[in-house]
This record gives sequence, C-alpha cells and structure tokens, in this order.
Amino acid sequence: MSLLKLVGVLLDYPQDGMWQHGDELLAAVEACGLPQARRAQLAGFVGELLACDALEAQDRWLQTFDRGRAMSLLLFEHIHGESRDRGQAMVDLIEAYRKNGYELSAKELPDYLPLLLEYLSLRPEVEARDWLHHVSHIIGLLAARAGERQSPYALLLELLVEYAEGKLDLSALRKRASEEPRDDTPEVMDKLWEEEAVRFGTEAPSEDCAPATRPSFKAVSSSAATQQVQP
Repeated sequence: MSLLKLVGVLLDYPQDGMWQHGDELLAAVEACGLPQARRAQLAGFVGELLACDALEAQDRWLQTFDRGRAMSLLLFEHIHGESRDRGQAMVDLIEAYRKNGYELSAKELPDYLPLLLEYLSLRPEVEARDWLHHVSHIIGLLAARAGERQSPYALLLELLVEYAEGKLDLSALRKRASEEPRDDTPEVMDKLWEEEAVRFGTEAPSEDCAPATRPSFKAVSSSAATQQVQP
C-alpha cells in the first residue's frame, strides 16, 4: 500500500472493520518508504488507534473533524466556503477523476481529503505530489490546528505536507492557529445551530441529517472510494 493510500485510510472515519485489518496496516507502515523516525511515529499512531475501542476512536474522530469548520476534511470548505464557486469546483474535480478513467463508487463529496488521497495513490507520483503541492497550504494549516489542539491526527497531515513539499515549517502556521478563535466549543456550536436554517416536512432528505463523510471501509488492499472504469 502506498503512503497516500495508507494516510487516506487512517484519516478517514474509523469504521468497525478497521480493527480486522490491523496487521495489514502495520505492515503497510513498514513498507511505505518513510524515514525511520517518521515510520516509528506512524507505527505508534496506528498502534494507539488499534488499541482504542472502536466507539472511542470514532468519537475522537468526530470531535476532531466534525465539529466546526476549521478542521473540515472537505478541502473546498477552506477555499470557497459556501460560495457558488464551490459547486463548480466540485464538478470540475469530478470531471478530473473521470478524465483519468475513475468514477466515484460511493456517495462522497469529491473534495473529501481521504477520497482525494485514494485517487492520487493511483496516479503517477509526480502528478500526486503536484496535486498535494497546490493544497499544501490548506493541509499545513490543518496540521497546525491539529497540533495546537494536541490531536494525534496532526502527524498524518504533516506527512502529507512533507510528501508534497519535501520539508515542513509549521512555525508561522502554528502561530496563526494559536491566535484563531476556536469554532468547536459548545458555545460556538450552539450559536451555529441557532443560525442554521431548519427544514421540516415528510420529504426532508435523510442524507442531510447524517454525516456526509462516511465511505465504507474495505480491506486495505482494495479501493474503497474510487473505481477504475474501462475505456
């Protein structure tokens, strides 16, 4: 398994089936080509994750990535926010997937970072690095915010920036993150819910009421989110 595929699996919402593939994940860490120090850190992350109860790990993921927008793994959230440009960017990204022979096989937003990483793991390394280079400022800020919040997920995000840039200088980003107001506190979340429009009715779409970023976890040797189609 490539480094990008592995990081994408680990960044994704931890499905219950992940604990059945712990040995494969640890083997993938040893084979991913990282320097020894980083490989040891990543093995520690995987070991700590697998040592957790599934519900505990899932709650930690939700607390990190599903509260507020600052830590969202939807990349266009950080670029376009709620503007109309975001919709067009989604369309363009889906077309880029299709142009290279891949079709989404799960109901997932195309800018979801673990999904993008799976796609890039199937592309040439030069292309993958170039894609990540163009969003490394976003991923770097996510890494800084995760570090500021003492989240172990900071390691995974740092690895992505290092993959794209070859080096990582988080000092300025950490300073910025330390000065940002938190958007995941109960007070802020309550205010956000008060401001969100609420729709009622018998035809209210059920998908709007559930987390949008939950692709099914499959065996780590298979493709969970993209499917290559024959020309």
